[in-house]
Amino acid sequence: MAKETVHIVQAYVRGRGKALKAEQQVGCKTAEEARRKAERLGPLRVGVVAFSATADTEMGDYDENPVILFRSGELPHPFSES
Repeated sequence: MAKETVHIVQAYVRGRGKALKAEQQVGCKTAEEARRKAERLGPLRVGVVAFSATADTEMGDYDENPVILFRSGELPHPFSES
């Protein structure tokens, strides 16, 4: 199927103990919109990341190396890497 670039904001809250719990992903129309949403969520969540990835959304196949647009706070691997 056709591949497309998706722009996603993923926020994290504190789960049981010190574990991070992912909230529902938010899809955005543009990379800039994803970055702005992530910046606004940053102070309100334990961690937040905005990224763009190439994906075959019908198959659920996402690129293994997303482009990080914004990151803040505590994040799980692979988003915690620089």
